[in-house]
Amino acid sequence: MVTLDDHHFERLYRKDDDPWRVATAWYERRKRAVLLATLARERYGHIFEAGCGGGDMTLALAQRCDQLCAVDLAPSAVRRVQARLRADPVAATVRSLALKLPQQWPPVPAAGFDLIVVSELAYYLDDAACALFLARLRSSLGAGGELVACHWRPAFDDRLQPTDRLHDAMGALPGLQRLVHHHEEDFRLDLWRNPL
Repeated sequence: MVTLDDHHFERLYRKDDDPWRVATAWYERRKRAVLLATLARERYGHIFEAGCGGGDMTLALAQRCDQLCAVDLAPSAVRRVQARLRADPVAATVRSLALKLPQQWPPVPAAGFDLIVVSELAYYLDDAACALFLARLRSSLGAGGELVACHWRPAFDDRLQPTDRLHDAMGALPGLQRLVHHHEEDFRLDLWRNPL
């Protein structure tokens, strides 16, 4: 099994500001549209986006909330998000942070997050980090809040968690009710709600 060092993603973003072609690849654009269409509400109070990358999903989510906390491990990715937001009127509602999830965690609103988006991130966590990540997701989700997860399914070199096992573990978090299950050859998307 591959072990990722803390600088793995920073090196990728320094070499290429869009290493996975998130802005241009049909897979990425389609997946983003499916995820956004899956969200149960038109508007949210507080959103937490774990693994914001270069900010393509961030810009779309910012249109649908009052406050967005976008987090990535790579400082270069966070700087790209900040640069892209400078010319956007939603910039005042977005806080972008470079944090090593799950050891570091963003401030959680008093009532918890109304939506947490985990896309193409959690399969990079080893077992111990994944367990902590899931616990922190659960404790950060507000009453009536939604958790959406979307991950690539095929094997790749630096994957540490299989997508199906990862999503099953999220679905087993206490009290969550699954509202959406979308399963394709390339990706899996699930959305759960925390009861009121």
